[in-house]
Amino acid sequence: MALGLADMLAAVSRNKASDLHLAPGRPPFLRVDGSLIPLPGAETVSLTAADLEQNVLELCRHAGAAEVLPRSSLDGALRAADGARFRFHVYRRAPGFAIALRRLEDRFRSLTELGLSESLSRWGELGDGLLLVAGPTGSGKSTTLATLIDLINQRRACHVITIEDPIEYVHSDQKSLVDQRQVGLHTGGFQDALVASLRQDPDVILVGEIRERDTIRIALTAAETGHLVFTTVHAPDCAGALQRLGSVFPADEQPGVLRQLALNLRGILTQHLVPADGPGRRQRPRILLSEILQVTPAAANLIANGKFNQMQTCMETGGSEGMQTLEENLIHWIQEGFLTEGAAMSHTRRPAYLRQRLQRHPAGRSGR
Repeated sequence: MALGLADMLAAVSRNKASDLHLAPGRPPFLRVDGSLIPLPGAETVSLTAADLEQNVLELCRHAGAAEVLPRSSLDGALRAADGARFRFHVYRRAPGFAIALRRLEDRFRSLTELGLSESLSRWGELGDGLLLVAGPTGSGKSTTLATLIDLINQRRACHVITIEDPIEYVHSDQKSLVDQRQVGLHTGGFQDALVASLRQDPDVILVGEIRERDTIRIALTAAETGHLVFTTVHAPDCAGALQRLGSVFPADEQPGVLRQLALNLRGILTQHLVPADGPGRRQRPRILLSEILQVTPAAANLIANGKFNQMQTCMETGGSEGMQTLEENLIHWIQEGFLTEGAAMSHTRRPAYLRQRLQRHPAGRSGR
């Protein structure tokens, strides 16, 4: 049974899968509701090294690369015959190549659909500052950013520039002018594109990810000079996101960077996508766990002094400012019937605190 790339992409859409994994010596695998399964009907099919090389060459063409097999890895995006868009990553492994493709949403979701607080819509109304979306790979950070940019596009007459690798969601001009640039296709890298964006009269800049010291420094400068900057960082929680940004710099530079963050950071959203296990799981198989830090004067003081271990207390008392702890969000999902208490305990780093909250306030506070 021969399976072409077009057939496998169609199967992703047909099975409502989020990802497709291809490697020689095994069948194609889909990720459905967070679980990996062999492609239905092709469980006994083993892809060959030649199959993979043919698929890699096809993806190279979509990425605008020469028809030469990549030395290490390659990123890009493509549109399937049924109109579905995919992000792909090709990488060498032992033996041969492997390919990971992720199906991209064909529409923008609302914050409520994503399972996020509507208080985040206020982020799009800010005139300047830095906003972070943190979480592990595959937690939906790009989807959340796309929703926030779409809200700006609907509501504000401004110039939005996105710098992505690759472009995952295509924005059409509404009230805003939206220019999207793809790393490797329209620009050499995040840092170069971010520097160039400051000469393009932007109001809002989205940077797909900031990892390197110079890119972080430029993003902070952009926020400091009157631009609203959105970006992502890999971190498990809000305090971890702050530590991650600060730790990139040498020890003697960190106090100055923290002061700059305190002045220009406006908020952090941390999110994790996890399986639902409550009675509502058929309606929503996976849920988004989140915590929200809004940078109030009290939070800014903690950031400037590097007191990240006190950030939890700040979020616990900042509900009226739109803040939300992970534990508050877990209680919300328990109340809504998507999580059991046992599962919630496995997702918190403070099980004793969560247990205490559930015992003292069984109705809880949803964080909505």
